[in-house]
Amino acid sequence: MSRDLTRTTIAVLFIAALAGTSIWILTPFLPAVIWAATLVTATWPVMRWLQRRLWGSRSLAVAGMTIALLIVFVLPFWLAVATIVENSDRIAGWAGSLASFTMPPPPDWLRDLPLIGDEATQAWERVADLNVSEVAPHAAPYAGQVTRWFVSAVGGLGMLFVEFLLTTALAAIMYASGERAAASLRRFGYRLAGRRGEQSVVLVGQAIRGVALGVVLTAVVQSAIGGLALAIAAVPLASILTAVMFVMCVAQLGPGLVLFPAVAWMYWNGNAGWGTFLLVASVLVVTLDNFLRPILIKRGADLPLLLILLGVIGGLIAFGLIGIFLGPAVLAVTYTLLQAWMAEDAGPAASSES
Repeated sequence: MSRDLTRTTIAVLFIAALAGTSIWILTPFLPAVIWAATLVTATWPVMRWLQRRLWGSRSLAVAGMTIALLIVFVLPFWLAVATIVENSDRIAGWAGSLASFTMPPPPDWLRDLPLIGDEATQAWERVADLNVSEVAPHAAPYAGQVTRWFVSAVGGLGMLFVEFLLTTALAAIMYASGERAAASLRRFGYRLAGRRGEQSVVLVGQAIRGVALGVVLTAVVQSAIGGLALAIAAVPLASILTAVMFVMCVAQLGPGLVLFPAVAWMYWNGNAGWGTFLLVASVLVVTLDNFLRPILIKRGADLPLLLILLGVIGGLIAFGLIGIFLGPAVLAVTYTLLQAWMAEDAGPAASSES
């Protein structure tokens, strides 16, 4: 008995050491693996559909999906992050210019607006009376700190570019052998917890697909439409504002933090016509996620939006850029598994009460 206990203890310690060492070795690649697994899980039905359209060729489907990932997912992130990092000094300068900000008198055209002219002018004067110039110097350092924090969280552009390329390569490999990997994960889940473990693996995939579609695709659509509106209205530095808007959308802060100040800037400079156009477009873009995100999330799993919001913001703070995916995915998996467990136990209880 003593010898069996010693052998079992040594075996467990050896397996734990082997698993820990393996994770340690794979640590530099874990972010790319997580990104690739998330993207492949989210877009697997699209890959299967594309394969059927390409005469059943998996190679052509993998090539097509790899190019699509570069254009739809990887390229927007790369452009957004690169644009913000490369212009971080300029953004910090804008933040510093808040210290010398003074509220001008209301323009003449504002008073001439029908129905709301007098009220709008009075509101403008009330804001000017708040003496914004005294508040702006206190806000400027925080704005600069936010910019510098984002740059430090993202890290070097060279490593980020390598990580994006590695993510794309791993995604292509996962597309090529997706069925085999899914079967292995199901067997692993079955070995852990029987049928419940196997079903949990399926629920994990649904949760990840819902998070990726609901967060990233909604951000792509909103920032694309908002950026097009900024370009049509001839707003300066529209590309930088679009990149900031994409990051804001992914972080669940919404595009309004970029679009509405741009609308105010247009009116400020007397471009009432283009300002009105941008205002209408901004309202449409801001309200777009109210129905687009729930539709996309429910295509993967029925997840509450508050959970997605907490996961994205908490993940970004805890893990950096990769946390945008990792945070909501972990919370979604936990929530989905908990709901499945509660629903499984609720059946007998409900029947006994009746």
